[in-house]
Amino acid sequence: MFTGIIETIGQVTGREEEGGNVHLQIRSSITHEMKIDQSVAHNGVCLTVVDIQGDQYTVTAVEETLDRSNIGMLMVGNHVNLERSMRLGDRLDGHMVQGHVDCMATLTILDERDGSWWLTFTYPERYRELLVEKGSVCVNGVSLTVAEVEDDTFSVAIIPYTWEHTNLQHLWVGEHVNIEFDIAAKYYNQAIAKYLQGIN
Repeated sequence: MFTGIIETIGQVTGREEEGGNVHLQIRSSITHEMKIDQSVAHNGVCLTVVDIQGDQYTVTAVEETLDRSNIGMLMVGNHVNLERSMRLGDRLDGHMVQGHVDCMATLTILDERDGSWWLTFTYPERYRELLVEKGSVCVNGVSLTVAEVEDDTFSVAIIPYTWEHTNLQHLWVGEHVNIEFDIAAKYYNQAIAKYLQGIN
């Protein structure tokens, strides 16, 4: 379980494809605090540390992860948001994030607004019922508040601290980001759907 509060930005230093899997080597300032078998969120995707060498570590992404997220698009030199799993008893500063990405969205508008940034994304129609204004959404592992929802887009406002301490600052229009919708919204939506099926 994660909170969507990014600890640091890592950088991809190596990439290897093996069958349907992708192995990524990542350099980060927190590698020395990691251990093998630890869960770490990468752009919001929960991956397991399988090797550690100095200030670099390795994770492996399987086909399901590659199909649903932008992890397979990461290349050497790319920046990635990192968050280790939360500890029991810690403050939940963001919102409950599982590290299980639902889909990708595409950045369509990036607008600087006098010290803050307004980002608008298009996303798949099937997830429209999971977003509401002022609700929570996780974008590339960052816990954010939804500022606006239209038919097939949603927008978020980024404060300077978040901009400076995440890889959102490296996004460009047309880039794909990982989206995890609020788990409470998913359970609620499923319960309502089952209820409506039962009365029809």
